Formats: sequence, C-alpha cells, structure tokens
Amino acid sequence: MQAVGGDQVNEAVAGCVATLRTALDRDWTAVRAGRLDWSVRRTAVHVASDLIAYAGQLAGRAQDAYVPFDITLDGEGDEGMPAAGNAGVLQVLETTGVLLATTVRTTPREVRAFHPFPFGSADREGFAAMGIAEVLLHTYDMAAGLGVPYEPPADLAESVLTCVFPHVRPGPAPWPTLLWATGRGELPGRAPVTDWRWYNNLVVPTGRLTLQGVRPAAARDLRLGGDGGFDWIDGGPYQGTRDAAGMLVEAYESGLHRPEFGLFVLVRRDDGRAVGGLGFHSAPDEEGRVEIGYDLVAAARGRGYATEALGALAEWALARDEVDRLFARVDHANLASQGVLARTGFGRAAAAEESAYAERHGSNRSLTLYVRRA
Repeated sequence: MQAVGGDQVNEAVAGCVATLRTALDRDWTAVRAGRLDWSVRRTAVHVASDLIAYAGQLAGRAQDAYVPFDITLDGEGDEGMPAAGNAGVLQVLETTGVLLATTVRTTPREVRAFHPFPFGSADREGFAAMGIAEVLLHTYDMAAGLGVPYEPPADLAESVLTCVFPHVRPGPAPWPTLLWATGRGELPGRAPVTDWRWYNNLVVPTGRLTLQGVRPAAARDLRLGGDGGFDWIDGGPYQGTRDAAGMLVEAYESGLHRPEFGLFVLVRRDDGRAVGGLGFHSAPDEEGRVEIGYDLVAAARGRGYATEALGALAEWALARDEVDRLFARVDHANLASQGVLARTGFGRAAAAEESAYAERHGSNRSLTLYVRRA
C-alpha cells in the first residue's frame, strides 16, 4: 500500500502552479477566488501558509498548539519593498510545497504533532493529506474566480477522502465527492454540506503500545492481504485483523463508518512494530451497546499486550456518553482470551442478556458473551 506522502504533495502543488500560470497576466488582487471572500492572491498566500505551517508542526514536533509563525510575501507590511508579483507567489507555493513534501518524507511514521481536528494530533500522512486538500480545494476556488479549467487527478482526491474524510461515504467519483464534502458542490441524493472538518485518525496510547486507528485505504490493503502500511512482526497480521479490516471497508462504503469506532492496530512503542488488532464491530447502537474484538500475532502472545490494549480502549469508549455497554464474544475453549476479558473488567453476561444478544446478532453456541458496563 502506498500511503499519502511527499510525492502526492508535490503532484498537487505542481497542478496548482500549472493552472495558475495560465492566468499569470491577470490582476490576482482584483479577482475573488470563487465563492470565497478572499482574492486569488490572498487565497494563494493562504495555501502557502498552510503548507509551511503543516511542515512546521511536523518538523517542530509541536504537541500543544500551532508553532507561532507565518509567512509574509515581499511588499506586504513593508512599503519600501516592491510587492511580489504573481510569478513570485507561484515560487512561494512551489517552495512551501517542497518543504512539506520533504518534511513528510523525513518524519518517522510514529511521530504525531498537534492538530485540533478531531483528536488533537495528526501523523505525517494526515498532514500530507490536509496539505493536499488545501491545494486541491483552493486551486478549484482560484480557478473558478479566474475562469480557467481545473480538475485534479482522481487518485489525489481519493487519497484525501480516505485519509482525512473517512466519515464521508464514497460517491460516484472522488473529485465531485470531495467538492461536496467541503461545501463546494452537490451530489444526487445528499443534502448540501454547510460545515465540515478534517477527521484525523485516533491514537490511544498505553504503557508499551499505541493503538493506531486504521484509515479506509489501509483497511482495504489489509483486507486484500497487504500490511496496511504497518511493520508487522513475523506472522502478522492475524486473520482476525484482516476480517475486521473488511468490516471497516464495508461500513465505509455504505456510509456507516464511524472512524473512532473502527479498527486499531497495536504498535509497540519501543520498535514501532505491529503486534495485533483491536476494534469495534460497529458504532454504538441506540442503547449504547457495541461489540469489541481483538487478536494478537502468535509471536506476541503471553506478554500482556491484549490486556493492556483492551483495557485502554475499553476505558476510552466507556468514558463517552454514547457508550453504555461493551460486549465481547469468545470461544468456550479459549481460556487465555477469557482471562484477558476478566482482567479488563468484563464479566459473563447473564443468561437473559446472552439470549437477547444472540437473537439480535445470530446465535453461535460455541461463543460465550462477556459484558462490561459504564
């Protein structure tokens, strides 16, 4: 699987620059960028500012806020200096694009830096995708204002959707779907979008692990036999993780995916290697019930990883108002897994509750139901 990275950032910026270059002789300060209140010039500077800001977040490993800096083009705020022309603006766009692309390439996979939406941080792939989105969407705005054609490659739009819009059901084509998801277009059968945010993946830290939320593109790769972009220990991933990835993909494609109630990969802090999978079968139902499942690569078993991971994710879930009960089903003969559940606060469900659960989800007499309540 090819994660969103520096090459895609460069491709997006190159498409932006090529589009704007066709209108280099226009007065960019006198033309609004599509529906925005900004001029084309101000919008271009905004894009460059975002690109270098994202690079700064990653390079500086910012954890609590944005790194406090911005860029100013020649002639802005300094009456004695000639203003940068349109060609200069394009040079700044190209330069800041290279800075983000290079930072993304050289930042280790496990690094996360501050970004507010929605869980307070993003990794290098998230910052790359947000930078690409800023470029694609605002190039669309600027091109509309200038009256020049623009449509980015479909794979760039799809990369943005699967990375930072995992909550958006795929549409007939990626680019119109991205425009709709950001309030810039319409899709048949869908209400207009008036408010939107990025949706970076959730990471839940534990003592020895990080539980890293799996994005739809990585889930597709896992389902098809790939590694999902993770460095697995020998024997990984286990088949249960691949099955869970398939469930995530089905939920995403049907518009039912809630990213924080998806699949997580267990990654060791000390070496960055993946040892198992853990996640929810769906979002909570109307009564706050949700099922959770987990597995470990055989070589990682017997070290307490499952107990550590399940305990942390259960605490995270039960702290949310929308979750009332967690369920887990385990084979009667799987004493090790039953021990994990017992150590993390789960207990055998009462016969009536087990019977009701079986009626809702189908009966499997080889499985025992465990429950943990908020």
